Order: sequence, then structure tokens, then C-alpha cells
Amino acid sequence: MATQRESFDARYGPWAVVTGASEGIGRSFATALARRGFHLVLVARRLQALEALAESLAREHNNQVKVIAADLSTAKGVATVLEDTARHDVGLVVCAAGFGTAGPFLAGDIGEELDMLQVNCGATTALSWGFGRRFDARGRGGLILLSSIVAFQGVPRAAHYAATKSYVQTLAEGLRIEWADRGIDVLAVAPGPVSTGFARRSKLSMGRAESPDVVALESLKALGRRGTVRPGLLAKVLGYSLAMTPRWGRIRIMAMVMRGMTKHHAT
Repeated sequence: MATQRESFDARYGPWAVVTGASEGIGRSFATALARRGFHLVLVARRLQALEALAESLAREHNNQVKVIAADLSTAKGVATVLEDTARHDVGLVVCAAGFGTAGPFLAGDIGEELDMLQVNCGATTALSWGFGRRFDARGRGGLILLSSIVAFQGVPRAAHYAATKSYVQTLAEGLRIEWADRGIDVLAVAPGPVSTGFARRSKLSMGRAESPDVVALESLKALGRRGTVRPGLLAKVLGYSLAMTPRWGRIRIMAMVMRGMTKHHAT
């Protein structure tokens, strides 16, 4: 029986691209893929953090690791990723770059909201299209998109963030079926709270949270087998319990949850 590493090599290899690779879930995906023998292209804004990770992974796993410092809230940043990876035989892409906002929508900064829209939705769409065409030409590939547990209903006090993740979830679901006969696997990853820099940037007060390593490992196991994965026990419990509730009820439950997580915000 083929090992998972061998099956990944045959199905996707030899190169993988991971956005948002400098920390959190993206970093965990990069580490997990390096262990499976992939050569990597790591993408994030912080060049120093990327170079340190690349050096560590290359030394430990004896693979090639390239870095691209790019701001995916800009068209130039997205174009740089597509252009600088063109010479590599990329077979797997993990779109883990993204961030969130929380608190009353009208109290937020519209510039930050529009940057979030571009990173979470615009860049994800452009990279899915660009790499999807390459996968189609080579007859195989894999695409992992980061959704969220908040993607399945409106979420007061995180309304726009939840809307961006709903977009990603819907995109992944559609592409999975559309690309199935082209040899391209698409997976939506819908975690619950995760221990990353996300809470710090969005100023959320989180209690229990999942490890980003669990998110990466369970997602890679699900790729090619399922359309959506809820990695970690917390995501499964929350996801399936909410799924039994009507949409209007889920919205009200999430409103209470977010009220507690953002009670320190301005109203």
C-alpha cells in the first residue's frame, strides 16, 4: 500500500505554494508539506520571517524552498505570486493568507474592510483561476481554500468577515464539482477558533482554540476525499451542532457568541 507521501507525490507533486506562510495555519501547512517531500514556495508580506522558515525547512527536510514577499491586498502582489511561480511545476496550492475584523461594522475602518475583501476573496479568486489553468494544462492538481465555521450563516459583529468566508466556501464547493473531471481536487477548510495571530489582529477575546498543526494535518488527510473538512474536535462539535439549527437560529447563536468575544470593543 502506498504511503500518503507517495500518493501525494503521484497526485500533486513536486511543488506546492502556500500563502500566509509566515505564521499560523499557513506555517503549519508549509511544515506538513515539507515533511511530505514537497518543494515549496512560501508567500507572505514579511520577508525576514519567510526566509527564516525557508532556511529551517530546507535544512530539516532537504528540499527546495523559495520565498515571495508579496502583499495580497494589491493586484501587484497577486501578479508577483503568479509570475514568480511560473517556472515551477506547481501541483498544490494552499490559500491560507487572510485576516478578519470583528466588532460593530460601523465602528470599523472601511480601508481595512476593503483590504480584507481583497485578501480573503479577490486574491483567492485570482490565485484559484491562475493556478487552476495550470493544473488543467498538466491534468492534475490540488487547491485548498481557507473557509471558516462562520461561513455558513451571517455573524453579527463579524458580518463582513463571515461574508468573505462564505464567499470562499461557496467558491470551493462549486470548483470542486466543476474541476473533478479535470483531475483537480478542491478542498474547503472550515476551522473553528484557532491559536494564531488572527485573534490578535481582529481583537477577539478567545477561550479554547485549536492548534494550527491539527488544522493542516486533518486538511491534508481530507484532500481528494471530501469537499469540506472541519478540522479539530471544536470545529466538528460547533459545526455539526449549528447545522441542526435553522439558519435564523444560527445567526442568533453566533450573535451571542460574538457579543461575548467582542464585549471590549466600542459599540
